Amino acid sequence: MYSRKPYDGTSRKLILAFDVGTTFSGISYCIVDPGEIPVIRGVSKFPAQEHVGGSNKIPSIMYYDKEGNVQAVGAETQQPYIIEKAGKEEWVLLEWWKLHLRSKHIEASHFSDADLPPLPEGKPAVEVLGDFMRYLFDCAKAYIKESHATIMWDSLGDRIEFILTHPNGWEGPQQQQIRKAAELAGLIPAGEEGQSRVHLLTEGEASLHFCVTNILTSETFSAMPIACTDEPEEDDGGNASEYQNVIIIDAGGGTVDLSAYSMKLSPTSFREIAPAECRLQGSVFVTYRAHAFLRGQTFDPLLANSKYGDEETLKRMADIFDKTTKLQFRNAGEPQYIKFGTIRDKELPYNIRSGQLKLSGQDVAKLFQPSVEEIIAAFEEQRKAASMPISCVFLAGGFAASDWLHSGLSKHMSSLGITFCRPDQHVNKAVADGAVSYYLDRLVSSRAARFTYGIPCCHLYNPYDAEHASRISTAFTVLSGDLWLPKGFGSILTRGTEVSEQQEFRSEFYREQADLSGCKNVRVDIVAYRGTLKDPLWMDEEAELYTKLCTINADTSKLTSNLQPFQRPSGLGVYYTFSFDVVMLFGLTELKAQISWQENVRF
Repeated sequence: MYSRKPYDGTSRKLILAFDVGTTFSGISYCIVDPGEIPVIRGVSKFPAQEHVGGSNKIPSIMYYDKEGNVQAVGAETQQPYIIEKAGKEEWVLLEWWKLHLRSKHIEASHFSDADLPPLPEGKPAVEVLGDFMRYLFDCAKAYIKESHATIMWDSLGDRIEFILTHPNGWEGPQQQQIRKAAELAGLIPAGEEGQSRVHLLTEGEASLHFCVTNILTSETFSAMPIACTDEPEEDDGGNASEYQNVIIIDAGGGTVDLSAYSMKLSPTSFREIAPAECRLQGSVFVTYRAHAFLRGQTFDPLLANSKYGDEETLKRMADIFDKTTKLQFRNAGEPQYIKFGTIRDKELPYNIRSGQLKLSGQDVAKLFQPSVEEIIAAFEEQRKAASMPISCVFLAGGFAASDWLHSGLSKHMSSLGITFCRPDQHVNKAVADGAVSYYLDRLVSSRAARFTYGIPCCHLYNPYDAEHASRISTAFTVLSGDLWLPKGFGSILTRGTEVSEQQEFRSEFYREQADLSGCKNVRVDIVAYRGTLKDPLWMDEEAELYTKLCTINADTSKLTSNLQPFQRPSGLGVYYTFSFDVVMLFGLTELKAQISWQENVRF
């Protein structure tokens, strides 16, 4: 097991991590006291499921009334009297609502917004997330008060740090929604000071920290073959440092996140060695395909003409498949069953006997196959992009509990000679526990840029460059008389680059203006290029692969007092020029960008 050091802070603090999942959500926490070794714990008692011993998660389900008010959350939604009241008062049931927040850049030809249960009228997804976070916080508060005494909670004040996780594929817009939801939930006060207590983390990196503390540093892992880098570093003892290169597959309800790291064994530290991957092929999509199969919309029409083919019964069958059949499926050679009715329910032509629908194991395997294939494809893409050979793969997340998924991935890894395993317990709490570990341990020393980042720009015309020559018809003359080409892209940080937490990436740009008023403000768009070109130069090529992430505004009015006019070559007036740097910091789990310039310097 990983050996954690005593907390070196000066006052008590609570670390609270929320793993908001598509199907289930969990909470982990740690009360840190100066000089004591931190212990990570999970909230294991929630309203309406107190009878479930040691339950670490609740269903990510919510009921809203017609006015958009929350009426029930989690296990509360499954209580008979709540279901009855919801039907009478026409409440809206929300499942899979997290997918409304997803990044639209995650490829999902098999799925669209139309396939999701609609949100309550006038209720955006960020407010739903805020309502759910408020519920999680209330649950955490009640549990911690009960477990550690109210006086302990009251001693914390505002010394609560929130670790909020999200899929690898979520980007700036989704991260901003999470931060806004934290304010809406009342976790923090609005403003910069409150937001400083919110820390965003990818689910892939959270799973890594969980695996570190539960698997990677165990004796079993230490006994595995070690892969060394081509140019091993020297450790403090003068010996070549040994490395283990791993991919963590966090298979959840909605997304499957893959992250590749190189692990230095002593002292324990990690470098991300390939851009993170994220695919919309979590366990809910197996259920989604099962529902479509039962309706007769897929490979073999099943109940389209059955007396049990009404939508309400099909939905009940799909729910039962989700909770039982899907979890128990292990052998494609054996028939599978959905027990949806009573002993009187029978329709032999449709393989329904004694309230059970009989399915062939081969048909159930087909429901899993797209997820298995997509995960393998993502793994191969990441393995190819990794700067070092992968020797181990670890499977975590709620979907990891599926023996069929584990078996399919295990066969592929075995064919490559790669060690493959999953935690033997609590795979569904990997993200929440790992998120707290991230705050305490900070084991990742560098991360790999997922895309190439830069800004739109113009390129100075070079007549000796064939590409420039082919674009001469678009060239234009600027105030200084130079010839420039539009629709260019200026890279600042390229895809796959390993970046440490404090490392800056910057590029210099300059502008010309006809008068000083145009020099008082700089507005720059930060753009991500999602393609495969190593040095993208033109935004009108593969235009659909360029995405604006954010806009930076800077007040540069103090520059104007130092700007000197230049005579235009035409002799008609003057112009002003000034330079600035666009600076990007990528080492933490959120991308940050800013504009830098020098004042009191004459241009």
